[in-house]
Amino acid sequence: MVGDISVTGTYLSMALLTLIGIGMPLGAFVTQYFVMPKTDPSRPNITRSWLMEGYESDHSLYPRRLSTYECGSEPVGDAMIQFHFQYYWYAIIFLVFDVAFMFLALGGLLAAENTGVGASAADLSSLEGSMLVLATFFGIMVMGVWHVFRKRGRIYI
Repeated sequence: MVGDISVTGTYLSMALLTLIGIGMPLGAFVTQYFVMPKTDPSRPNITRSWLMEGYESDHSLYPRRLSTYECGSEPVGDAMIQFHFQYYWYAIIFLVFDVAFMFLALGGLLAAENTGVGASAADLSSLEGSMLVLATFFGIMVMGVWHVFRKRGRIYI
């Protein structure tokens, strides 16, 4: 049956997506390790690839390649600078609302499932409990964002 989804099937699909989400970056790192040209310790200007035998490149004509920045600008001053943590509040608030939306979308799916044709009173009472938990979660998140806006980003760490 198409509409018959088990709890085990749901968890297995989430486990598969989690493994794919972890495996793709790890696969990229492993591939990059084998494909990226390596520097010869005895000759630091020569790079050699493990997969492409005989391919060597001499970088001695480009001495700035070991510089901090390769964008055309010479690095000036110290790399350690003072920065304000307040600029990261936008990203943090975005993440808060992103997680909140994920749980609210889950609540919408629960509501659509439990208020469909043939819904019983037990389904509606279960839905009320679930919605109360989601509303409490969302309220706590809104209070945290309200606290940040009240402080106007002046939280020092």
